[in-house]
Amino acid sequence: MKTINLVILFSGNGSNMQNIVETLRNKVFFNNLDLENKDEIEIAFPFCITNNPNAYGISRCKELGIECKVLSHKDFSGREEFDRALLKLIAGTQVELVILSGFMRVLSPIFTSNLKSINIHPSLLPKYKGIKAIQESYQSDDNHGGVSVHWVNDVLDGGEIILQDCIPKISGESLEGFQKRIHHLEYKLYPKAILKALNLTQSNTHG
Repeated sequence: MKTINLVILFSGNGSNMQNIVETLRNKVFFNNLDLENKDEIEIAFPFCITNNPNAYGISRCKELGIECKVLSHKDFSGREEFDRALLKLIAGTQVELVILSGFMRVLSPIFTSNLKSINIHPSLLPKYKGIKAIQESYQSDDNHGGVSVHWVNDVLDGGEIILQDCIPKISGESLEGFQKRIHHLEYKLYPKAILKALNLTQSNTHG
């Protein structure tokens, strides 16, 4: 069985990270683009990385049995120096794709030109880029909110879209309620987008 290694980067709670691991680990996949070759493929998570030594996601990694490497951006003089160290940390492993999951750093071309990366954002891009996306979407006149998964480049939330999905707004709903539904949509969409980015299909869909 072929193994595809993914590394997840996070900065905080790590709930999306945990959901991705639990959804994709210990499953069997096939390559969509290689129809003649039905070799089985598994997805592995050799380690995760956080830039926050106090991130709750570190505890989640421990519970999942995954090593978590801590690389604090505060130990570096600037963004590019941090990105070089981040790249070096990953480069020794055969990693097919880097998954940004609540990773609160804008990566420079030093990183993005060397490793394929994807990110999730809680709006229907190109609307509402940046860290206040959910609040801005909630306060807007739009009749729906949504989630986007996109390729990462050196422009904030600016890479090519892989998948998007939306939820209808509910009259009178609180920001907290809207935010909860957005996060639930993230949990559903991100694993699907990862498989699309890797051109994989889960084996049990091949009835």
